[in-house]
Amino acid sequence: MPIIVNLDVMLAKRKMSVTELSEKVGITLANVSNLKTGKAKAIRFSTLEAICKALECQPGDILEYR
Repeated sequence: MPIIVNLDVMLAKRKMSVTELSEKVGITLANVSNLKTGKAKAIRFSTLEAICKALECQPGDILEYR
């Protein structure tokens, strides 16, 4: 998979738990875990926007193309 999800890196940098992020963004813990592990096949722009807002980052900080 050439798209790498660095959500765990951003969570560590912001000292935020997966549970805290799921509550702030309004998505289930399972969906955050799927994103974090790279199992998700898609992400809505609204979800990506909410994650970026909660983590105070840019989409490029979370998603990487290799």
